[in-house]
Amino acid sequence: MDKNTPIIISLGGSLVVPNGGMDTKFLSQFNEFIRLKIAEKWRFFIVVGGGATARHYIDAAKNITGDITDWYLDYLGIHATRLNAHLIRTIFQDVAHPRIIQNYEHKLNNLEQPLVVAAGWKPGRSTDYDAVLLARDYTAEVIINMSNIPQVYDKDPNKHKGAKPLDKISWADFELLVGDKWSPGSNLPFDPIATKLAKKLGLIVYVIGRDIKNLDRLLTNKDFIGTLISP
Repeated sequence: MDKNTPIIISLGGSLVVPNGGMDTKFLSQFNEFIRLKIAEKWRFFIVVGGGATARHYIDAAKNITGDITDWYLDYLGIHATRLNAHLIRTIFQDVAHPRIIQNYEHKLNNLEQPLVVAAGWKPGRSTDYDAVLLARDYTAEVIINMSNIPQVYDKDPNKHKGAKPLDKISWADFELLVGDKWSPGSNLPFDPIATKLAKKLGLIVYVIGRDIKNLDRLLTNKDFIGTLISP
């Protein structure tokens, strides 16, 4: 990959807070790796998802109220992304821009820091969509989606034993897999609303798992495990 353009990492909240507790082992490895790459003159935007924290709040609201709109549920998820983003910003406080991006209409100008942390913004989509906005607004060509899903499958592997991993897929075919609707707390390789915009912009998205060494292989143009989504 080209280090002259920023790399957008859509960091799944499932890697930050797998099930209500912080994954400090992963975060320590991620911290060390990103700092090494920054020393090599790479630049990053990291947009952080809500993970289990978001789903716990969403489930609690559903169970207690019995009837609640997606708008309210999405905002619970958005606030979870902001909490997770503050953790990531704190970890990288000495190298990151002081402001966490939460409103994507306010673009950062004269950016000097090698790292920017971002969180959720509006209801109706996940932070995957925000990652696409960052790619559009800061002329990035690549988004790397890191989560607990190592690759895109032709079917949901949790429901179909014969699901096959895909090394490559077009945006048109990916749309058929994920559909065209977003639901609060959904756990998809890349959300449907983000998919529409990424397809329109002709972006390249890599879906990989949590392995930091695998991330390094991707950045350095070596064989990696994951899925390439492209026009």
